[in-house]
Amino acid sequence: MIILIFLLVTYLLFCYTLRPLLVKAGFDGSKAWIPGANFAEAFRMVGDNPNRVWWLLFPIYNIFVYVGICVDVVRSFGKYKFSDSALAVIYAPYIFYRINKNGNKYVGPTLKLEKEYVQKLQEANAKGDKLVLARLENNNPYKKGLAREWTEAAVFAIFAAAFIRMFLIEAYQIPTSSMEGSLLVGDYLFVSKANYGIRTPQTVLMVPLVHNRLPFFDGESYISKPNLPYFRLPAMTPIKRNDPVVFNYPEGDSVYFDPKRTYSIYDVRRDPGRVINPEGKTLSIRPVDKEDHYIKRCIGISGDTIQVKNRQVFVNGIPAVNPKYLQYFYSITNTGGSLNKNYFDDWGISQEDILNISGNDMILVLNKEQIDKIKSEAPTAQITPYPMTPRPLFPYDSVHYKNWSIDNYGPVWIPKSGVTIHLGPANIAMYRRVIGVYEGNKLEEHAGKIIINGKESDSYTFKLDYFWMMGDNRHNSEDSRFWGFVPETHIVGKPLFIWFSTKDAMMSHGIRWNRIFTGANKF
Repeated sequence: MIILIFLLVTYLLFCYTLRPLLVKAGFDGSKAWIPGANFAEAFRMVGDNPNRVWWLLFPIYNIFVYVGICVDVVRSFGKYKFSDSALAVIYAPYIFYRINKNGNKYVGPTLKLEKEYVQKLQEANAKGDKLVLARLENNNPYKKGLAREWTEAAVFAIFAAAFIRMFLIEAYQIPTSSMEGSLLVGDYLFVSKANYGIRTPQTVLMVPLVHNRLPFFDGESYISKPNLPYFRLPAMTPIKRNDPVVFNYPEGDSVYFDPKRTYSIYDVRRDPGRVINPEGKTLSIRPVDKEDHYIKRCIGISGDTIQVKNRQVFVNGIPAVNPKYLQYFYSITNTGGSLNKNYFDDWGISQEDILNISGNDMILVLNKEQIDKIKSEAPTAQITPYPMTPRPLFPYDSVHYKNWSIDNYGPVWIPKSGVTIHLGPANIAMYRRVIGVYEGNKLEEHAGKIIINGKESDSYTFKLDYFWMMGDNRHNSEDSRFWGFVPETHIVGKPLFIWFSTKDAMMSHGIRWNRIFTGANKF
């Protein structure tokens, strides 16, 4: 709300300070208060096409148009210094006010005047009139020094790159094996933020081109307040089942930072031994858009019912189509020493996929294609599913959700916007975080009663859509089976293609040339 008030006040001040400038330039000052007409008059005043005002309706690009017109307005009043242009970019109403207060006169439409001045320089140069050329160059109000040229170019490049990264396309690296063998450790992706709807930033004070941690420093790269409310532009395409999706880690609102990874406060509460000395570490409270990025495959969309039976995912009671490179843990025994481990790299078996080797026996993470290759190389090998150690799973309620495991899980109904469900002790654990955190309600539970925003409730109507995400490396992926639903507010974008890839995320291990410029959705 504070940011919205700030923007409204800034716009009113823009109109108020633009009016006297229009009058000085011989234009109708009353149009300064008419939305659209005020910018059209400003375009005329600087010598630009007033029809360019329509570009202000295009999100993101309109910011560049606004900044450009503000700079040209101050130049039309003879303010050519770098500091003047900087003030026009930072807060235009202030320098507009100063121009009027200091009595600066309207020099003329700066774009037209600059074009005419350049023509004079070209004519003098063509005629070989060195005297006129020297006089024009010495008195050139539009001339910029080398330092200023480089500074403006650098600022624009950072500004443009930050906006492209924030709204359109961002590069990501795959750091873990949770999506192997579809996406490998060391793959670099371009991710579109427009496909699923451009999400406007909530955090406004941040270091450009940095997500949440400062490089080389122990600290966050942003200030969480003031902030903007969640808003998303219409999607180009909806999230479909089996789409790989980049999203903000749903439990990433409160995390301890460790050199190897971040742990949420919920991880620590469920397993205090996961983080060494959490009391000695700083707990970072992060806004949604600054939570860590994850990439998983969308197994279920809002309204679906998900269940896993003997490793097979079922969606609404129907077996899901499995990814081609779906992986699980396997025990390999009785190889007779005939299995050449030098082939592992060629077969896509990375160091992270080798869990244990004891003589000729081993535990590996494999997909069906890799199993076939091992069998062809070592026909006597016995390959059996590795028994997974039981561990607590979402929604962490062993009373009402008994005997759930990684390979036998559910059923789980995924919340859908506008749908009302019955609430009670039997299912509140499943939807507690959705109601109390993602949808911003005050949720209390007393003596078996559920109280939402001060009222006892036995039902709830969801405000948002949610998704169920799982990794293709099903036994080595922390996904919705551990932290539950992904709300639409956390969706970042759609992976487009792999633009670079290194083995084990290390250049020294080599480059995977065959993966460069290949699609990111290897289903």
